[in-house]
Amino acid sequence: MPLLEVNDLQVEFRTHDATVRAVNGVNFSLEEGETLGIVGESGSGKSQSVLAMLGLIASNGRARGQAMYRGENLIGMSDRAMNRIRGNRLSMIFQDPMSSLNPYLTIERQMTEVLELRKNVTRREAKKRAIAMLEAVRIPEAAHRIGQYPHELSGGMRQRVMIAMALLCEPEVLFADEPTTALDVTVQAQILQLLRNLQHDFGTSIVLITHDLGVVAGLCEKVMVMYGGRVMEQCDAATLFAKPSHPYTIGLLRALPRLDHEGGELTGIPGNPPNMAHPPAGCPFHERCADAGDECAVDAPALKAVGPGWLRACHRPVHQVTKETSHV
Repeated sequence: MPLLEVNDLQVEFRTHDATVRAVNGVNFSLEEGETLGIVGESGSGKSQSVLAMLGLIASNGRARGQAMYRGENLIGMSDRAMNRIRGNRLSMIFQDPMSSLNPYLTIERQMTEVLELRKNVTRREAKKRAIAMLEAVRIPEAAHRIGQYPHELSGGMRQRVMIAMALLCEPEVLFADEPTTALDVTVQAQILQLLRNLQHDFGTSIVLITHDLGVVAGLCEKVMVMYGGRVMEQCDAATLFAKPSHPYTIGLLRALPRLDHEGGELTGIPGNPPNMAHPPAGCPFHERCADAGDECAVDAPALKAVGPGWLRACHRPVHQVTKETSHV
């Protein structure tokens, strides 16, 4: 049985102008020790999918469907039950560490508070564990750094603190929302290597939210590509990079510099993502898709299996599948 299994997840927000359907029927599963990358442009529904599972969507939002964790549905769970799980068995690294950390509290207080509440340990023991975790995320002079405030640390250091805080209670699932955004490439590489090492050391499953396929290539076993609140393609990472078949996936890859492809120009995807307050009929990508046909503007394609562990939602896929999977 998967550690986390999501079925028909839907998230919508009521505004003064319209109801915004941010997530429409997302399905995926996550095994123990596995890393899933959720990829897509801004507004595709990546973050809202995860926030809904953790009970963190805005007050005007509503989530439906199932997110089964250890036999319990996270969607619609009471605040009391969610607080027992969130931050303890399920943790999240937010996108901006500067706004996620309290500027008025030292790193020590922000970390020890978690352990005192969740693990019922003394302040002295909590500080000892916090320093050990800061050392685990490769923060030098951890015993000194723990007494500092967030503004005294670099962006990379603050991100490491966020990772340390998320791992303090040894969660089974770690959600990471753009953990390398706004960091220079050297620090990005260090953070990704840190997540690999921590996953190996703690056996933590990771759901990585990103728009960067290069990050996915370096960390994830499985990938889910989202657009307009829907899943466009879902498969293992090796398949996605070797033989993508959805036009949107191919568009993302064409905009990514790749060492394994000699020559070839980088090309962007023309147009803009859809307005989810007034989404287009049919496939949400059809207005930007060079391969779209008449049926694409009428009916939203269902997510169907095209191979073992390989799903795609497209009426007119680019035929790059092998003979072994094309008959499925």
